[in-house]
Amino acid sequence: MKRIIVFFCVFLLHQLYLQAQHETFADHWEFIGIAVEEPGYTIWGTSPVMGNDGKVHLFVARWPCELRVDPGWRTHSEIAHYVSESPEGPFVFSDVALKGTGEGKGVSEAPSNPAIHKIESWDQFAPHNPAIHKVDDLYVLLYIGNDGIEKHPSNQCIGMAVSSSLNGPWERVGKDGLILSPPQNEKYWNCKASNGVNNPAFIQHPDGGFFLYFKSEKARMGLAVAENLEGPYVQMPFPVTVNDRNIEDGYAFMYKGKFALLTTDNHGMIERGGGLLWTSDDGIHFDTYEKGFHHINDYTEFKMSDVAVHYGPTGRSYAKFERPQVLLIDGEPAYLYAPSGNNIYGGDCTVSYILRFNSK
Repeated sequence: MKRIIVFFCVFLLHQLYLQAQHETFADHWEFIGIAVEEPGYTIWGTSPVMGNDGKVHLFVARWPCELRVDPGWRTHSEIAHYVSESPEGPFVFSDVALKGTGEGKGVSEAPSNPAIHKIESWDQFAPHNPAIHKVDDLYVLLYIGNDGIEKHPSNQCIGMAVSSSLNGPWERVGKDGLILSPPQNEKYWNCKASNGVNNPAFIQHPDGGFFLYFKSEKARMGLAVAENLEGPYVQMPFPVTVNDRNIEDGYAFMYKGKFALLTTDNHGMIERGGGLLWTSDDGIHFDTYEKGFHHINDYTEFKMSDVAVHYGPTGRSYAKFERPQVLLIDGEPAYLYAPSGNNIYGGDCTVSYILRFNSK
């Protein structure tokens, strides 16, 4: 009997070891529920930061959900601020952190009507896809913007605003907040890119300076580096990811001593509609990746027939996360916040979701 028990224990340990060997970053997430739901608003990018007050603050792209998701995000997006006592919510609206600088503060008809559209600034419409970070005593809010949809998406650029308080006021850095535009050098991989430069991912380099990752031509990730927070940011002449299919929405952080980028996997590098965790020793060459997150269906039970599809194809067998953003606690991934074009609860507007990282 003792031999049987010992054999069984050894067998069980071996199975657990094999299982652990095949676990990916995606297997550590546990679904918690809704992060942000705001009646009347489409909710998109949901970027977290821990405040000096011990509360968790989310910076969220939103616009009236009476508009279609596309082109609503291009013309009417604003960045709103939500707060909670806990990473798991509930999150309560605090204020609007950033609007467009143009007529109507981002809600004018001008971007879709060239006859009345006058370019006043590079980000006069639709601040979108925020990424919030703390650097020393400053909070840093990165975002994308555009000056009108007749040239969109090639006119997308990346801006930065800073504040000593998460409640603002937010001041655009430099002359107008612009820190990165598509390059004009014809030898660069994304010269005059058809989708501009967009969806910033930001990290303070362990040895000093700052890395700014972004999506550009053919949905690959690029990199611009700066010695100082406000720039100038100098773009590398080559993409940093080796993807041969569309990825986007990177989030940058340090993980197990390596640079990491958590992105979507739109067309199936591993699984269509899932996520990818890219890792790199130098933060410049990302040629190693594993599954970063699964479909929403793999984390919680619901019927696809009950899902409200606000963005993306109907009739799909799964619900897809978008724009993943990670809350680090003590330098380790703790929570994931992600919106979706699919409201799994069947609501009139989109919501964003919370997942908790289980390191065991």
